[in-house]
Amino acid sequence: MALSPVVVFAYNRPWHIRQTIDSLRENILASESEVFIYSDAASTEAELAKVAEVRAYIKTLGRGFKKITVIERDINFGLAESIIEGVTTVLGMYDKIIVLEDDMVTSPYFLTYMNEGLDRFSSSDDVICIHGYLYPVREVLPETFFLLGADCWGWATWQRGWSLFNPDGKALFDELERRALTYLFDFNNSYPYTKMLRRQLVGENNSWAIRWYASAFLAGKLTLYPGRSLVNNIGNDSSGRHCGSSSNLDVRLSDVPIKFSDVEIVQSVEARLAFERFFRRNKMLNLYDMMCRALSTFQGRLLV
Repeated sequence: MALSPVVVFAYNRPWHIRQTIDSLRENILASESEVFIYSDAASTEAELAKVAEVRAYIKTLGRGFKKITVIERDINFGLAESIIEGVTTVLGMYDKIIVLEDDMVTSPYFLTYMNEGLDRFSSSDDVICIHGYLYPVREVLPETFFLLGADCWGWATWQRGWSLFNPDGKALFDELERRALTYLFDFNNSYPYTKMLRRQLVGENNSWAIRWYASAFLAGKLTLYPGRSLVNNIGNDSSGRHCGSSSNLDVRLSDVPIKFSDVEIVQSVEARLAFERFFRRNKMLNLYDMMCRALSTFQGRLLV
C-alpha cells in the first residue's frame, strides 16, 4: 500500500502546532510518511511575531517523518484559500491526500486508519472522504460507518473526490433550496449548516468546510467515520480566528486501532440519529453556557 502524503496547515499558534506535530510524529506510519506544512503569512503586524515563532519551530523538524516540505506563504491567504489552494496543489502531484490543521491532535493509529480507508475505498465512487474525528456521542457506534456529505477535522480524499468541490457558496445554497434539501442538510434541523452556508456567501464567514460538506452532500457522496475518535481538536480554546471556547467537542483519543470489516457503503441510520441527538444536546449546552456567562457578567456589573 502506497502511503498518502500528509498536509498540515499552520498559521499563528506555536503551542498548537507543536501538539499537532508531536502527536503526528508518534503515529505508527509517521516515519514512512511524507509531510507538507503550509505556513500562512501574517495578516496584520500584530501577528508577525507569532507567525515567525511558528516558522522557526517548523524549521527545526528534522526527524520523525520520511520527508518534510515547508511552504511559507509570502502573503496572507486566510484559512479557506490556503486550504483550497494547498489541497489542490498537492493533489496535482498525488492521487490522494490526508489533511490536518494546526489544532488537531491525533491518535497513534490515525495514519493507519486513514491510509487503510483510502486504499480500501479508492475505487468506490460513492465514497468521497475518510474522516478521523467522531463527536462525543453517547451511543456505541459501529467500528466504521458512513454518513452523507464530507467532513473536515482530520480528513482524507482522492483526486476524484476533490474534483467535486465547488467553492461557489451561492450555487451550493441555491441548489439546496431548489431541491428542498435544507432540512436534511441540517441533520433534520439539529444543526444550522444551511445558516452557516448562507453566512459564507454573504461574507460573514469564509468557511471552506461548509462548501466541502455541501458539495459532497449534493453529489450524494459518503464519508467513512471511525467508531472511536482518532482526532481531538484542541483549537476550541478561543485561540483560533474561527472558533470560540468550548469543551463540548473534546474527545478521548482511541488507544487501539480501528478494525476494518466489510461495511456496507450506505449511510448509517443509527449513526445519523446519534449525531442528531448530540447536536441537539450540544445546542442546549451552548445555550446554558451563554446564560451562565450573561448572568456572571450581569452580577459583575452589579458589584462595580
